[in-house]
Amino acid sequence: MYIEAVPNRNAPPAILLRESYRENGKVRKRTLCNLSNWPTAHVEGLRGVLKGGTVIPAERDAFTIIRSLPHGHVAAALGTARKIGLDRILGPDRCRDLVLALLIGRILAPTSKLAAARALSPATASSSLGEALGLGDVDDDELYAALDWLHQRQPAIETILAKRHLSDGTLVLYDVSSSYMEGRCCPLAQRGYSRDGKKGTLQIVYGLLCAPDGCPVAIEVFEGNTGDPTTLAPQIEKLKQRFGLTHVVLVGDRGMITEARITADIKSAGLDWITALRAPAIKDLLNSDAIQPGLFDQRDMASIISPDYPGERLVVCRNPDLAAERVRKREELLAATETDLAAIKARVERTRNPLRGTAEIALAVGAVLNTHNMKKHFDLEITDTVFSFTRKTDAIAAEAATDGLYVVRTSLAEATLGDADTVRSYKSLALVERAFRCVKTVDLHVRPVYHWLADRVRAHVFLCMLAYYLEWHMRQRLAPMLFDDTDKEAAEALRTSVVAQAQRSSAAVTKQTTGSTPDGLPVHSFRSLLADLATVARNTLTTAIAPLYPLTVLTKPTTIQQKAFDLLGISV
Repeated sequence: MYIEAVPNRNAPPAILLRESYRENGKVRKRTLCNLSNWPTAHVEGLRGVLKGGTVIPAERDAFTIIRSLPHGHVAAALGTARKIGLDRILGPDRCRDLVLALLIGRILAPTSKLAAARALSPATASSSLGEALGLGDVDDDELYAALDWLHQRQPAIETILAKRHLSDGTLVLYDVSSSYMEGRCCPLAQRGYSRDGKKGTLQIVYGLLCAPDGCPVAIEVFEGNTGDPTTLAPQIEKLKQRFGLTHVVLVGDRGMITEARITADIKSAGLDWITALRAPAIKDLLNSDAIQPGLFDQRDMASIISPDYPGERLVVCRNPDLAAERVRKREELLAATETDLAAIKARVERTRNPLRGTAEIALAVGAVLNTHNMKKHFDLEITDTVFSFTRKTDAIAAEAATDGLYVVRTSLAEATLGDADTVRSYKSLALVERAFRCVKTVDLHVRPVYHWLADRVRAHVFLCMLAYYLEWHMRQRLAPMLFDDTDKEAAEALRTSVVAQAQRSSAAVTKQTTGSTPDGLPVHSFRSLLADLATVARNTLTTAIAPLYPLTVLTKPTTIQQKAFDLLGISV
């Protein structure tokens, strides 16, 4: 039996219930019932029954949803990980799946290992991640064992990533950051220069190697009191020995690639470099007339050579906007310092209960100078009963001469890499800084680090780097839906010079001001898009006629969600 719509002249089609049969070897059919007056829902219900379906009672308990887990963001991250082969890079084993769950978990919702174990286990799952990886019950000891397994695999994984993203002759970006630690038991935790603004706290230092496009390749953890230049030699050895690269161009900041490191490490390894000069070195070039202010009357960039840097090229840049900002900031600090010093002077000169004593006056003055960091620009006279101060006009003028100036230093000849490309390569270190912001604060939250064993801390930081590696690839694919600028060439065309401030393309400005993509969809941040995808749920339900046989039904993606899955090239 089947339902057929039969055309009816000058009237809607007739809906007929028909039956086919054979008579004398011929197929014939007859009408059993006219369903034209039935509601459409009833007709479709009967059609489903005729196709082998089952009638479900039209009552409140016809369907019972017994579990609903956020799934869309899991599908996006896990699908991308498999798309880029990250699961194959990690290697075969249950530990591989646990590590994959941990690094995807850091993208979705960073937690401790104990909380991650609860979130992955079926009874306490907070998403479909554990189920999608088929992990079953997970405990924290198993996750710690997976971390130990990851630490052993780190050299092999980094080597594979280097083969993917680095080659001989390419730029390699390197920078260092730090994170403060909890507790006092980790041997790597030492007091050092804190980039988190947490003076006096124990910390670890880690250096990140990236490809020219900012894709992370390798990371290494050092003791918290390790100086930035000291971390450079292990990276050069890693590039030469483990990655097998005979020649690369190392790009590092002025505090990293110092004269000592160039002489002792970089030159001896046969590598080229791009870095910048520190302020005292720039002042020396100004004093020796190697840099003349007249160079920048008609341009903002000039290439010079200096006998102090034999065989090297110095690209001197002057950013007028940066110069104006430094003038403004210095004048504000000088004025604030003078206001506070004038208040101390008034305390010394007042007749009632004046401030007395050289030590007491000096302590008050020192507190002001430390607050504004302007000691170098003031002459002070302090006695038991007198305090006066004046600006050092010559020192202020000398510092003002360097406003907006920076000097990029490289061993590459101009024929190999032009001046503009040299400056652009140095500025690409901003990509490493973006990686640090993402790993430390924005998305992945490397802190708090509660591990005590040194190798576990190293594994934890490496796990965060792998999570950023996955997020980096997701961001590249999802860029049309994000506030990211997808038209880099148009943005570069708007820039008057490589020295000038970077510009956003008109398409990116339109996305930002209207809040809509060219196809009319809302623009998202990476976090808000993940939150939207999480509303695609994995529902487990039963029916009234088969309560012992659960069904899995996924939420139908919205237009926005489907666009994200299409850009990632995955299916829910």
